Amino acid sequence: MWIRHVSPVVQRNRDPILEVLRRVLPARGAVLEVASGTGEHAVYFAAALPELRWQPTDPDPRSRWSIASWTEHTGAPNVAPPLALDTRAAWPVDAADAVVAINMVHISPWPATLALLDGAARVLPPGGPLVLYGPYRVDGAHTSPGNTAFDAALRERDPEWGIRDVADVAAAAAAVGLPLVERVPMPANNQSLVFRRSV
Repeated sequence: MWIRHVSPVVQRNRDPILEVLRRVLPARGAVLEVASGTGEHAVYFAAALPELRWQPTDPDPRSRWSIASWTEHTGAPNVAPPLALDTRAAWPVDAADAVVAINMVHISPWPATLALLDGAARVLPPGGPLVLYGPYRVDGAHTSPGNTAFDAALRERDPEWGIRDVADVAAAAAAVGLPLVERVPMPANNQSLVFRRSV
């Protein structure tokens, strides 16, 4: 039986994220969401952006069950069945008009982020956007005491996790042809980072 998981943070962040997505995603085409989690973002954004086809993914089968359940529950016609995708393994998608990853970078090892950037560079067309959302350090410093504490808690849970610095992510992305074109400060001391595949 599929179970719809619920994340309280989705209710708080989905509208600010949607504002960014409306502005930077293409008018139509396929959006690959990496690390879709519960699936709540996928069905919400797909309903708000009906000209886009949303492809959710997650490496965790429990998350994929939740995504499928949310899709069935909402009847979202433009959300595809979830795919298993670990950024460090072979990707099940070879092309997308945009790539989105929400709250993945700080809750995964750094090599997973490097693989995300490399994979996005492979599947995106010239000019195609990669949008990353989550907490980031800016110029080497946390943006709030809460993020400092959150970073310590993440690293205690797993030493390979942690809040990354925008400059480090931007440098790694630029190295694979994804220059950072915009950093958008978001509520709750988060950031949206927008990269575009160079021509």
